[in-house]
This record gives sequence, C-alpha cells and structure tokens, in this order.
Amino acid sequence: VQLQASGGGLVQAGGSLRLSCAASGRTFSMYARGWFRQAPGKEREFVAAISYSGSRTYYADSVTGRFTISRDIAKNTVYLQMNSLKPEDTADYYCAAGRFTTISSGYDYWGQGTQVTVSS
Repeated sequence: VQLQASGGGLVQAGGSLRLSCAASGRTFSMYARGWFRQAPGKEREFVAAISYSGSRTYYADSVTGRFTISRDIAKNTVYLQMNSLKPEDTADYYCAAGRFTTISSGYDYWGQGTQVTVSS
C-alpha cells in the first residue's frame, strides 16, 4: 500500500507546477484524496480534497482560484495543478487517501512529501 507523490521543484513566483500522486498496492478508487502541505516551522495544513467519484472538490481559501485538484480513477492517480504560485506556497506537499475532509486525521494513507519552492 503506497502513495507516491512527485512533481515538486523550484519555480519562480507566478509560475506553475503539477503534482501527481500515484497509488499502488491496493485500489484507492473508493477513497477520497487530499493534498496537505507543511512549511518549515509550521503545522501541516490542508490544501485541497477530491471525493472518490471526483464530483466534489474543496480548497483552502489560500489556494482557491489558483490550484485545481483532479483524479484519474483508471490510473489511480490524483493531480494538483498549481498556478500563479507565490513564495508563501513554498512547502513540502503530501498526498493522502481517506475520507473527504479537510482534517488530516481523516486520512488513513499518506505519501512521502514532494518539495515545492517558489522564489520571489
């Protein structure tokens, strides 16, 4: 049972990145998926979530209008398209599988982080 996040990197402010989170080891199609992030010295915070069917999404206020979460059920993969990036988006980004919630304890499975650095 594994979630593998990828796609992080260094980008200038105003740029874009797309994160991917591939699931392996079991079928995650019945799980909601979420993205969280943790900046140095800060608590982990919710970024975005998508329901198991993909029909519902929810975003943190700080990323609404800039980030888009989507999923490819056939590929067992979730994406986070990040546009208009800001230096304050710099963090390690984590994907998770579980309930459709903004609360980290609602997720049962976690991937390793992928680092996103936005330069000003």
